[in-house]
Amino acid sequence: MSDGDINTKMAVFQEKCRQAGLKITPQRLAVYRALILSNEHPSADVLYRQLRRDFPSISLDTVNRTLLTLTQIGVAFVVEGSGQARRYDGNLENHQHFRCVNCGKVIDFHCEQFNDIPIPDDIEENFVVLRKTVYLEGLCQSCKSELNSQGAPRLNITK
Repeated sequence: MSDGDINTKMAVFQEKCRQAGLKITPQRLAVYRALILSNEHPSADVLYRQLRRDFPSISLDTVNRTLLTLTQIGVAFVVEGSGQARRYDGNLENHQHFRCVNCGKVIDFHCEQFNDIPIPDDIEENFVVLRKTVYLEGLCQSCKSELNSQGAPRLNITK
């Protein structure tokens, strides 16, 4: 991501904070910046450990609450999954996710056809759909290669 892209996203973030009546604190700026710079779809714990280097007094609770606030004001979202810590994404462009059931890695991909998944009539009549997501699970390239070389799967599906 270029410096111009980062600056644009940070400006949008600050405007969203103002619109929501939120103070623009150094901690909020740091959490959001770390999120948009990450390709890992980090959990609160991962961001907390990373941010403690520059903000030794920041708490895990502050990071958690900030990430939830980011989702509420629409500058981030939770990557859906099962049986693992919440993972967050600051990339709001249309894309989908693949999660490796072995190592837990979450990978962005984009498939144009998934953007146009029709909403069933009964859902559209009774609800307001804010976002459609596609989330695939399987084995990433590394885990697939490991499986092929070792022959027997050692899947850790609880991640």
